[in-house]
Order: sequence, then structure tokens, then C-alpha cells
Amino acid sequence: MPRGWTHVTAVVSALGLLLSSSACGSGASPTPTPSPTSGSRPNFVVIIADDMAYGLFGPGRRIPGFSLPNLEGLAGRGAFFDRAFVTTSLCSPSRATILSGLYAHTHGVMVNETTDVPDSVMTYPEVLRGAGYETAYIGKWHMDSSTDMPRPGFDYWLSFRGQGVYLDPVINENGKVTQRTGYITDMLTSYAVTWLRQPHNRPFLLVLSHKAPHQPAIPAARHAAALADLAVPEPASFDDSLASKPAWQRQYVRCGGGASALARCPDPQPPDVPPWSWDAKDADRLDYLRALLGVDESVGTVLSTLSAQGMARSTYIVFLSDNGLLMGEHRMGDKRVAYEESMRIPLVITGAEVAARRVDATVLNLDLAPTILELAGASVPMQMQGRSIVRLLRGENAPVHYSFLCEYASESFLPVVPDMQGIRTSSRKYVTYPGTSAGDELYDLVSDPTEMRNLAAAPEWAATRNDLRQQLDRLLQQTGAIQ
Repeated sequence: MPRGWTHVTAVVSALGLLLSSSACGSGASPTPTPSPTSGSRPNFVVIIADDMAYGLFGPGRRIPGFSLPNLEGLAGRGAFFDRAFVTTSLCSPSRATILSGLYAHTHGVMVNETTDVPDSVMTYPEVLRGAGYETAYIGKWHMDSSTDMPRPGFDYWLSFRGQGVYLDPVINENGKVTQRTGYITDMLTSYAVTWLRQPHNRPFLLVLSHKAPHQPAIPAARHAAALADLAVPEPASFDDSLASKPAWQRQYVRCGGGASALARCPDPQPPDVPPWSWDAKDADRLDYLRALLGVDESVGTVLSTLSAQGMARSTYIVFLSDNGLLMGEHRMGDKRVAYEESMRIPLVITGAEVAARRVDATVLNLDLAPTILELAGASVPMQMQGRSIVRLLRGENAPVHYSFLCEYASESFLPVVPDMQGIRTSSRKYVTYPGTSAGDELYDLVSDPTEMRNLAAAPEWAATRNDLRQQLDRLLQQTGAIQ
């Protein structure tokens, strides 16, 4: 299947400063890791939610009274990563990064729907398949929406074009296109269960990639009246006036990100955004949460199926989101910005040899591919730029990402949001907008975890700003974003 390549000049990705060699992959093949059952290679089930905000299950929940019991159970018996981040907070680039273990500027998928992973890029499903694994992909692909045909690396394929729809989708099963009737989350779960129940004489990888809870969310009919008593609390940063922030953010909040915003809210922007009241019963936000109830039920069904088939102890379960989501923080929804709520994701990994624990080390979406390959005892391609986190799963100390890069390339339909490059360390964040006059941002995440005070122009922070700028330039060089 031909896959295109789009070159974008404004690029950023993620890499720690600990080992400069990690920018080019791990080098040698890893030592094979014992599988969950003695004498056999493990199975993998990777479940991906779409635009799921972090903090909706597990410790430190953002919305008291909102419960996802199956995900809570998963988090309670596996490795729950408190500091999991994406390097590009956008669906297609992040999904390509998850598959390839590469930064967006390396794999080339910088924007949504127009580009697919290039043929020159080896994905972890392709490596597993070459190592004797049976592989299946079920759900949202969301790269190159001009086609829903099977992609390389999978023995079984079931997907749809682009974003897909919540109700009565047109699906492509192994090259055959069919109109189906029903709710997408339930349908994808049913296909996944059917595939799991089939005989498997080889170890397998199943990727179950949900459309939900991508907005505008439509919950299952059985959940349409759920959460009637839930009041979503106002985020701590909702009253951000954006006074010290780049002007484009005030334009975005006042009039949206589309082309019409340029006409309706022309420059110069006002110095701040006036306050407005928080709606704890916002219908769209509640439907988003209701759609997650279906995802949670899907997780429970998959786990029950693995247990019934006697495969629970031989299977690693990975649950994550393709990116985060702002749920009113800084007056925003969506993602595409460098605030914590956009970059952070839920991530849980369980397996027979994974003890229940909270992990506070910084891990990235590009770390998943080398981690799965090491767990499978397969060779990690030299080109992969992520780091295996197997040692963290075992409870061992391991090198972490002391800093990482984040990137976003402006999309034509959303011209208000500019290209972005940024670096996040354990305690600070520095964000730039190359090619624009937007200015930059600097946050001290220790004293200001909600990122309300932009310190980029503060004289007493000038030395820190210059140091972070130099670190950013080094990371861009180390990861191949600039020569």
C-alpha cells in the first residue's frame, strides 16, 4: 500500500538528554525478556482511546463522582504511569509515533488524515509479524483518510476511513467494505472478542483502537441519560485571562481556530480575555464522559474474554490514549497546545510479571514500540528513537527522559494555531513558535503547576530562558530535526 511523505520544516519530538545515542535508537538488540508464562512468548493487547484526558481514572482523578470501574481495576493491578506524555498532541502524528517509535519529524506524519506511515518506516507490528506473531488491527487508523484498505503488518484488518462515525459505520474487513448497523464502540469490541476467541497457534498482537471519546461524542443509547447528577468541577486554570500568553491564544479562545477567527477577531488582540462562568453541566462535556463509559465496558469485555480463553496470564495489556485533552483548562478544549492537559495521557500496562505500582518516571508514546518488542524477545530496529521501559515495569531503576521535546505543525483549516516547538523538563517548560512573532512561553511547573504565569519576559528568568533555548536546540539536533 503506497504511503506518502510530507516534509514539514517546523519540527519537534521527544528525547531525554541522558544518552545522546538514544536519539538514533537502542543500537544492539535487547536481551530477550522472560514472557509471562514460562517457555512461551507473550501475547499483547493494545487498547487505544481517542482524545482521552488523563486523570479520569486511577490516582488523582480530575472529576470526583465519575467512575470507570474496569479501567480503575486495570490501573490497580498494573503499572500506572503518572507522567506519560505524547510528543505531538494530535491524532495522526501520535498514532504514527506509537507504531514506529519515532518522532513525528522522523516518520513524517505531521498533520491529520493526509499522510500515512512511509514504507521506509518499520512499525512494531511489522517486526512482531516478521518474528512469528499473528497480528490484528481493529478500529480507528486515522492516517491517509483517502483509503480504508489494510495496512502493512497485520494478518487481520478491520477499520474505516478517517475519523469514522459513531453510528452505523462503513467498515473495511480485510479489504471488503460493508455498511454496518450499530454503535461503533460496541461493534469494535465485538470484532475484537470474535478474533480473540478464534484458535491462535502463534503468539499474537491485537490493537483495539477506539473512535471514542473523540468529540463531538455520541454515547451509546444505554448511557445517554447517565451522569445526570454529575457536576464537573471547574478546572483550576479556567479563570486564566491569558494576559501574559501569546496573542494567538486569546484569539483562539475568543473566536476559535478556523479561518473565520482571523476576520472576526483580527489583530491586535485585547490584553486579556474577560471572565465568564463555568458550566458544570455542559452537555458536550457530559456526552464526552458518557462515551467513555462505553470504552470502559469494552475494556471489561476484553479482559473477561482473555480470562475465559485462558490467556490472561500470557497477555500484556496496554491501555493509553493517542493524546490528551483540555476540558476547560485555560478556557480551551481540544489539544494542539503545549499545556499539560494536552500533552499528558493515561497509560497502564499489566501482565503476569508486572506488579501493581505507580511509576513517576517520565515516559513517552514513542517508548511503547521498543517496550513491546523487548517484551516479545524481538529485535528493536536501530532506527527506533524511543526507549524500552521494561525495567520500569519490573520495578527497577532505569534511565528516564529528563527532558523531552513536543511539536505541532500548523494545519490549514486551523490557521490561528501556529507551528510549535517546546521542551519540558522535570520542573520547567519552554515553548516557541518558529516563523511567527507570537513570542514564547516559560513556566515553572513547581511553583505554578497550572501554568498560569508566563515567565518568558521576566528579567529574573532570562538566564533560565536562555538555558532552555539552548537545550531545545540541542534536542532538535540530536533527534535529527535540524542538521
